[in-house]
Amino acid sequence: MKKSLSWIVVLGVLAIIALWVVNVYNGLVEQEETVESAWSQVENQYQRRADLVPNLVETVKGYAKHEEETFVGAMEARAKATQITIDPSNVTPEQLAAYQSAQGELSQALGRLMAVAENYPELKAAPLFTNLQAQLEGSENRCTLARQQFNEEAKKFNQDVRRFPGNIIASIFGFEKKPYFEADEEAKHAPKVQF
Repeated sequence: MKKSLSWIVVLGVLAIIALWVVNVYNGLVEQEETVESAWSQVENQYQRRADLVPNLVETVKGYAKHEEETFVGAMEARAKATQITIDPSNVTPEQLAAYQSAQGELSQALGRLMAVAENYPELKAAPLFTNLQAQLEGSENRCTLARQQFNEEAKKFNQDVRRFPGNIIASIFGFEKKPYFEADEEAKHAPKVQF
């Protein structure tokens, strides 16, 4: 009788441990899926921005025919930015940095394109251009929000991957920390304004 009771206790303890492992594992899977979903939104918003570039370039090109270098630069930056794809389940800090760098180059090219547009008052007044400009500003805001959401979800996941005792389950099943979007190096320095 005592022997069967001790076996029941041992099996009960093992069942509790197994349920705990399953619960922690499923929680990590759910959070990893949330991180991957947030990453998809980042890509979606950057793609939306990239889709606006050809229309914006063509609109500005119609007014500023001698700014060919700026147009080519914007299209090349767009092509580079849309060629980089990342698997969110295996994203590394290096991959994220390369993706962020390509998106930064596109942002700079768009900035140069908008600077060209400033030289053409009739372009700035054109409804198509002002609509595209507003859409682009909205896309930039959406990109910022998507990056912020991705970082928040990555933080939650990373905390659970690192916290004890969940870190044991995470290491057993191969869950690893996710990298964050970080500010560009240029953003760490205040711009110099000279008059």
